[in-house]
Amino acid sequence: MRPLEPVSPWLRIVLGIAFFVVFVAGWSFATFGGFVSKTFLADPLTMVNDGWTLIAKFGFMTDIGMTIWRVVGGFILAALVAVPLGILMGAYKPVEAFFEPFVSFARYLPASAFIPLLILWAGIGELQKLLVIFIGSVFQIVLMVAVAVGSTRRDLVEAAYTLGARDAGIVRRVMMPANAPEIAEILRLVLGWAWTYVIVAELIGSSSGIGHMIVDSQSLLATGQIIFGIIVIGLIGLVSDFLFKAVNRTLFPWKFA
Repeated sequence: MRPLEPVSPWLRIVLGIAFFVVFVAGWSFATFGGFVSKTFLADPLTMVNDGWTLIAKFGFMTDIGMTIWRVVGGFILAALVAVPLGILMGAYKPVEAFFEPFVSFARYLPASAFIPLLILWAGIGELQKLLVIFIGSVFQIVLMVAVAVGSTRRDLVEAAYTLGARDAGIVRRVMMPANAPEIAEILRLVLGWAWTYVIVAELIGSSSGIGHMIVDSQSLLATGQIIFGIIVIGLIGLVSDFLFKAVNRTLFPWKFA
């Protein structure tokens, strides 16, 4: 190995799979070998069996669907608000000066801290859960998009002015197209963060969802079900990440060439 030396796609796949093989082998050794009590950590076979029971007998697919809906819904709401605001902040410095202090302050506030207020304001229905994900995502997107748009190459802007473009045209026809691939990549990253907020949203006042199942399993000391729920979240997040990457490569092939 040499620093920054690339690896072939096949080797990358093999090494990625190898990590999971080693991880499961270590997990199996610790549980089947009796080094860790099954009360605290279920073995892989128990986890798979518990997961199948959840799907076959307890309608866990409905819980998965509800969790996906909450993540996608809250994330789309955040993107619809944050992307235009981030573009305006990056393009116009007075807008940035007005919003940036508050956005920089708000992005450090944990979304879970708003749950008591959101329950008071929106109840314990779906709106409260969507708002948790919205709050956890919107400020991150705003700031990252603003930084991306604000870093637009000055020579592109000056060339557009030389050709007779107006201010609005600079934003619409120079800044937005130039930064569209980076904005799409920002959305992909923040979607991953949104998955961490949905479980927090489902911990309180929820009757469905993966987080609700995990809380119920905790009271029963069903660690196999808990681990299965965590793995399902990771798998869904991984699939959504790959899909987002595929869409980005299709829309912006020159960026990933």
